[in-house]
Amino acid sequence: MTEAAIFVVFPLCLAIAAFSDFFTMTIPNRVSAILLASFIVVAPLAGLAMPQIGFHLLAGLIVFASCFALFAIGVMGGGDAKLLSASAIWFGLTPSLVAYLVYVSFFGGILTLAILSLRGHASAIMASGLPLPNHLLTAKKVPYGIAIGIAAFFAYPSSPLMQAALANFH
Repeated sequence: MTEAAIFVVFPLCLAIAAFSDFFTMTIPNRVSAILLASFIVVAPLAGLAMPQIGFHLLAGLIVFASCFALFAIGVMGGGDAKLLSASAIWFGLTPSLVAYLVYVSFFGGILTLAILSLRGHASAIMASGLPLPNHLLTAKKVPYGIAIGIAAFFAYPSSPLMQAALANFH
């Protein structure tokens, strides 16, 4: 049962966040809350000791502090900051967290360039009838939850919880 939660909860939450950000430019707070609450339930069941759980929570706190600073200066949206912080908890202070953040940066850069390119051709895209949400072409923000979600799928297999779950299948 614990392995099923590890395999399903994190990827499902990040997929919901990415799709929500794509279609509505918002990430529901409940997604971040579910990530945090489910980690707190799943981590001890997966065999993480209290010090390890503490380091995972510390990772989330460090990422939150960084994201809060970016939010305060208007560089990052609040939903993105909460999602990135809540998802960082699942990685802990491990090399997988660094990989995750690098992936977020990489895919975020690609996403930003793609959105800017779309916006540069907004009139032609709207005239063509291509079924894209209008906010992708007109908003001033970038739906960074998409990049966070994609990065999560690339980095999650190397996370401590996923590694523990996979070890139970060998």
